[in-house]
Amino acid sequence: QVQLVESGGGLVQAGGSLRLSCAASGRTFSTYNMGWWRKAPGKEREFVAAITPTGSIAYYGDSVKGRFTFSRDNSRNTVYLQMNSLKPEDTAVYYCAADPPPYGSRWQESGYDSWGQGTQVTVSS
Repeated sequence: QVQLVESGGGLVQAGGSLRLSCAASGRTFSTYNMGWWRKAPGKEREFVAAITPTGSIAYYGDSVKGRFTFSRDNSRNTVYLQMNSLKPEDTAVYYCAADPPPYGSRWQESGYDSWGQGTQVTVSS
């Protein structure tokens, strides 16, 4: 399994921005699909975004489409989630996840082999 460490969470006012980072261990990072998920209190973990190994294609959940941007820098073994126009309903713990080959489903939690410890994002109204 790959080790993942998220950073960049915090408290922000509605309409503000944050950028999350996730640093991964391992020499084959460039072969991984990567994902971001989030879990709000009392809710199930929700798909936020996924990105292909080269970063050429990103997929987004409906609730964040048009506001969040998922990118990666394979030379740094790092992925980023730029979050703009934040809303109070974006408040959650955000988790980075890795899906090495053979690939699972990017839309399901079970499709990912490794998870970070999570970083808290709180959006105040």
